[in-house]
Amino acid sequence: MPKLRIKILGDKQAMSQTAAEHAAKSLRAMIRDKGRARIVAATGTSQIEFLQCLTSAPDIHWGRVELFHLDEYVGLPITHPASFRKYLFERLIHKTGITQQHLLDGERDPRAVAKEVGRELISKPVDILFAGIGENGHLAFNDPPADFDTDEPYILVGLDEACRRQQVGEGWFAKLEDVPARAISMSIRQILRAKEILVTVPEARKARAVKSCFEGEISPMAPASILRTHSNATVYLDRDSASLLSPGTAKSG
Repeated sequence: MPKLRIKILGDKQAMSQTAAEHAAKSLRAMIRDKGRARIVAATGTSQIEFLQCLTSAPDIHWGRVELFHLDEYVGLPITHPASFRKYLFERLIHKTGITQQHLLDGERDPRAVAKEVGRELISKPVDILFAGIGENGHLAFNDPPADFDTDEPYILVGLDEACRRQQVGEGWFAKLEDVPARAISMSIRQILRAKEILVTVPEARKARAVKSCFEGEISPMAPASILRTHSNATVYLDRDSASLLSPGTAKSG
């Protein structure tokens, strides 16, 4: 079985900076070797510092980057602070000048959007995919028990209470009732089709999910555990998120 690379840094900023340096190096190599790069970007609190560092990295030809994203709430307007489209425009697209983008419009018919963007996504391989994991172990919005079998690139999913409470806890919504109950999510199998996967998971509140996903059974009940089957995946943690891991599971940096 492939060996998942797990690296522990001292704090969230060091983790984000090191992960961004890794991502920038990969992007430069892809663009140099192929003239372009197809990427999938994640959103959420765990990605803010990572994207700040990545968009500040030198010598990346962002005009040669084609962007997809992992997931989006159904029915949430792009003006809402929690909109993932808004997040990506503000934290990635406007900062880099990316012009090739395929974002999920959750204000339209979600099944039609999933098919349209999915058709573009599978037209060529994804070079690198950025992700985090949720407090419940979710990967994208694939909450437990995740569908490990569907071949659809994007699927319509229901969000469980733990996932929705996380969004409130992070300050994206005022109360649980405000969090949409459905989302469009990249499927687990589609995530695993990326040539390289880079995951950033900071903070103590993710420690139980980290231990379950990276030391427990590979199971739909711990969706991100499936990353251990990928041939080229790296997970970056800070000391807080890695605090429950057994000695020897990861390499400190």
